[in-house]
Amino acid sequence: MIRVGIVGVGFMGMVHYLTYLKLLGIEVVAICDSNRDRLNGDWSEIQGNFGPVGQKMDLTGILTYESAEELIAEANVDLIDITLPPAMHAEIAIKALQAGRHVFCEKPMAMDVGDCDRMLQAAIDSDRKLLIGHVLPFNPEYAWALQEVHSGKYGKILSGSFKRIISDPSWLTDYWKADVVGGPMLDLHVHDAHFIRLLFGMPSRVTTRGSQRNGLAEHWSSLFEFSDGTVHVLATSGVINQQGRPFLHGFEIQMEKATLAFDFAVIDSGIGEEQGRYLCKPILLDSRGHATYPSLGNGDPMHAFAAELEHVSKVIPGELTAGVLACDLARDAIQICQMQSDNLAFP
Repeated sequence: MIRVGIVGVGFMGMVHYLTYLKLLGIEVVAICDSNRDRLNGDWSEIQGNFGPVGQKMDLTGILTYESAEELIAEANVDLIDITLPPAMHAEIAIKALQAGRHVFCEKPMAMDVGDCDRMLQAAIDSDRKLLIGHVLPFNPEYAWALQEVHSGKYGKILSGSFKRIISDPSWLTDYWKADVVGGPMLDLHVHDAHFIRLLFGMPSRVTTRGSQRNGLAEHWSSLFEFSDGTVHVLATSGVINQQGRPFLHGFEIQMEKATLAFDFAVIDSGIGEEQGRYLCKPILLDSRGHATYPSLGNGDPMHAFAAELEHVSKVIPGELTAGVLACDLARDAIQICQMQSDNLAFP
């Protein structure tokens, strides 16, 4: 049995906790948060832009700590699951690794490449596993795209366009602080930066145009170019200030013999309820003129977290390799985001 300590009980900490409850061979034995109400099981004020709502939790038998350092030092755990604000990822991950714990850290890996490199070195020095929670490749549409591209049956990948846009998350008080969360570039777009890295490798040049807020990228489009000169990628991401569509993501990926596409959005129904629906169902367009709709399940994002954490449970004992959760890939995603931020200009 893999014993887990969750550090940080916000929305993502709650998602991880609820997911672990459904998995075999891994269990949460300790949690840490500075909020005493959450340590007592009152998670009713926690909210996010998808998935479960906050509720009262029965934490009987689970050790509770007010500091990460206490949990790392005192709790008998094999794996530290870090779901803290991004600015705290590097410090706590390094402390956990140095204490001989494996680490599963939510994305983004850290706030900058320098901190990522320190985390990587700590994992090497401690001979412990460091995994980064990039859940997107476990979402059915993105897992499908990876499978089709990597199969090679449709030839070389030629281009891609990606989008990921949310309404301004007003409930997150530190969202627009560069030294705490880093805004939508690091919190939101890093998903697509990671996925672009998986499909295309590292870009050689990035051109970014868009708007800023508090010195952070707010809403932008980036054109990625690659060293072979034959592939180009476009990504649009950020926030809008209208709350009627809390979430939107999608892609169109062109290969020599096929194009993959889908669009999904969460939209206010007009009666105070939000409904998720496909604007374009996942579709494969082949060179024979056929359109095929794959069967990918119901699209519940909680299934992706279950697949991700089940993967973690098999990596820790050595049954699987890190794969898409590898820390070097996550480090590259941060570097891509930095390339975009450094190149951001107003149109």
